[in-house]
Amino acid sequence: MSDNLSPVKPPISPTDSKSRITEVNAWLTSQFESACKDVPEFEYTARSITYLHNLASLSQSHTQSANIVAADFRLKASEYRSQAARVREILESVGLAHESLPSNVVSSAQVLAYVANLLNIRDTELTSFLVAMGDISLRKTGVEEERAKVEKESKVLLHYTRKAIARLTYLKRTLAQLEAEVGLNEKCMENWTTNLAVMASKERQYLQQQNNFKALLSHVGYCPELSHGVLAEMAEHRKELEKKTKPIMESLRSYQDLPPDKTLAALAIEDKKRQFVAAEKYLEEILQSALTTTN
Repeated sequence: MSDNLSPVKPPISPTDSKSRITEVNAWLTSQFESACKDVPEFEYTARSITYLHNLASLSQSHTQSANIVAADFRLKASEYRSQAARVREILESVGLAHESLPSNVVSSAQVLAYVANLLNIRDTELTSFLVAMGDISLRKTGVEEERAKVEKESKVLLHYTRKAIARLTYLKRTLAQLEAEVGLNEKCMENWTTNLAVMASKERQYLQQQNNFKALLSHVGYCPELSHGVLAEMAEHRKELEKKTKPIMESLRSYQDLPPDKTLAALAIEDKKRQFVAAEKYLEEILQSALTTTN
C-alpha cells in the first residue's frame, strides 16, 4: 500500500490538477460524511494533492472490490436460502420437518453438520466422510513422519550438544591446569634466564681464555703443525740420541778421573764438540723430515 501511496511527481497541467482536486474533495466529503464529521482544512499543494489522489484511487478500488465480493455473498446467501426453503418443503412433504423430529435426531443432525463443516466437506455423504478421513489420516501420517524426523534430528543435536559440553568441560579443566602451572613455569623460566646469563658470561670468559692461550702459544713459537704424532716421533728420536750420547758422556766421565792434561783435554773437548754439532745437525734433519711428512 505504501508503494501505491508514494507521491509521484510528473508535471501536472492546470486542467488535470483541477480535476484531481475535485475528485479528492468529493472522496474526502464522502468519507467524512459517513463518519459524521467535517472535512478538515489543509493546504492544497502538488504533493498533498498527488498523495490524496493516489489514496482516493486506492480506496475506491478497494471499495469496488468489496462491493463485488459483498454482492457475490448476497447472491450466494439468497441461493442458499431458496435451496433451504426447497429442502424444507421436501422434508415437510415426507413428514421430516424440523419441528416433528425427535430431539436426539436433531442433535445428531447438528453433530453431523458440525463434523461436515469441520472436515470442510460440502455434503454428508459417507464417501465424502471417508475421503475426508483418509485425507486426515494422510496428514496425520505426514505429521508423524515429520515428528519422527524432528525427533531424530533432536537426538543428533542432543548427542552433539553433549559432546560439545564434554569438550568444553575438558577445555576448562585443561585451562585451569595450565593456569595452575603458570607459576611453576615462571619460576623455571626465571631459573633458566639466570642460568643462561651465567652461561653467557662463562662463554665470554672461556673465549677470552682461549684467546689468551692462543697468544701464549704463539709467543712460545707453537704452530699447528706440531701435532701429537710429531711430538711422539721427536720423543723417540730424542731417546735414540740419548742412547747415542750416553757412551760419549761415560767416556767423558772417565777422562775426568785422569790427571789434568791441557793438550789431551783440549783435543777431547774439540772431539766432543764435533760430535755434539753432528748430533744437533742430525736432530734438526730428523725434525725437518718429520715436519715435511706431516705437511
